[in-house]
This record gives sequence, structure tokens and C-alpha cells, in this order.
Amino acid sequence: MPLTIGTHTFTNRLFVGTGKYADYDVMRNAIEASGSECITVAIRRERLIDSSGRNLLDFIDAKRYTILPNTAGCFSAEDAIRVARLGREILSRMNNPGADWVKLECLGDAKTLLPDPVATLEATAQLVADGFQVLVYTTDDPLIAMRLKKCGAAAVMPAGSPIGSGQGILNPNAIRICLEYLKENDPAYPVIVDAGVGNASDVAVAMELGVDGVLLNTAIAHAKDPVRMAEAMRLACEAGRLSHLSGRIPKRLYATASSPDEGRIR
Repeated sequence: MPLTIGTHTFTNRLFVGTGKYADYDVMRNAIEASGSECITVAIRRERLIDSSGRNLLDFIDAKRYTILPNTAGCFSAEDAIRVARLGREILSRMNNPGADWVKLECLGDAKTLLPDPVATLEATAQLVADGFQVLVYTTDDPLIAMRLKKCGAAAVMPAGSPIGSGQGILNPNAIRICLEYLKENDPAYPVIVDAGVGNASDVAVAMELGVDGVLLNTAIAHAKDPVRMAEAMRLACEAGRLSHLSGRIPKRLYATASSPDEGRIR
């Protein structure tokens, strides 16, 4: 079943970033291997051009992928709003459908890269009022998640663990509660795990919890073989989703025989 976020619909539930790759050619090949239909790009002028003068956007097929501009590196609501508007302007010129939305990051601390909840709420409300479909990065606090939804966020994106840490899903129970709160009376509301993924099993765990998708970057970009890791992430996302939909067996303290007792040779 496709995933719909605002006016955007995707068959692949893995969202990948474009930062931290050794070069743009590796990035392009990894993105293709991931199967992702949506790529997030940090819209800060210095990140769009590398040391050789090559433009990141020249290595992304804007007709094939929906670009999700993000406000990475912003530490205030004002900066995040300004960068979001810059992203809209750039993508509008490219005629990319991603011009009408933004992945909002409004950070509070340079060491942990955790979001500032007050500034994030402020920026969400303003960007929604400006006509953006806002996908908002937040902690796994269910109460903050609910406030962001009430502000009009098109999707809430709780972190599995700190950005780039590779620690995986540190608090699955908090993610479960976020899902319960956000999807109550609104089961189609998109909840996406964003940040902290280290390997393919982390993606599978996230999807098995029932989230609608996973957004990641560092786990692919800094892998020894980014292209192969991107393929692993794609398969893990698909497997985790199928596992969730299938319904796992309950956990039991004691063993339960696989074979029926009836008809046993005595």
C-alpha cells in the first residue's frame, strides 16, 4: 500500500539523504540502490557546491526523484524558516514537486543535535501558515509529537537516537506511544523514524514497530560500501513493513511445541 504524506505519494518507504558521501558519484549510485523515491537535501548554499565546483543537484534526476528540502544546521526558528523558503525558491525553479514541503530541523544543541522543542513548534506553526507541508524532526516525546501534529505538521518524525550516532532505536516503547497518540482516530497519519539508524536491522526494527517509513543518511554514506548498504536498507524496510503487517506471535516465557500433540506415535 502506498504511503501518502500531504499531497505526495510513494511506494517506497525509505527516505535517504545526500550528505557525507565520499563523492557525488557514490551518492548517486547509493540513492539508486536504495530504491528511494524521495531524497532529502540540506538547503544551505555551501552544501550545494563541492570543492571542485560541482553542484549536488546536477547529480540528482529532478524528474525521477521528489526532493525533500531540509533545514539541517539551523538553530533557531528564524533560520529554519528562512532556509525553508530558500528551498522552496530553488525547487520551484527546478519544477520539482518537492517545492511545497520541507523537512524541518530546528536544533537546540550542537553536541547532541537534539531539537529545540519550543523553536520547533514555533517554526512548524509559521511554515504551515506559509503554505508548507511540514515534516518535522523531533524527539520521541509523545506529548511534543502531539503538539506538532496539532500545529499542522504533515508528518511527525521522531528520532530513533541522536543524528548520526548509529545507535538504532533506543526507546522502542516511546515510539510505540508516539504511534498510539498520533494515529488515534487518524490511522493514516504519517509517522517516520528519522535519525540514529546504524544498520539494516535498525530499519527493520523501526518498521516492525509500525512506523510508516524511515529516513536515514549517515548509515549509508559512511558505510564501507555505501551502495551495498543502501540495498540492504531497502530490503530491510520492505521486510520490516511486511513483518509488521503480518502480525508477530506473542512472546511467551516457556516453549510452545511447533507440532500438534494429537496423533503422536506413542
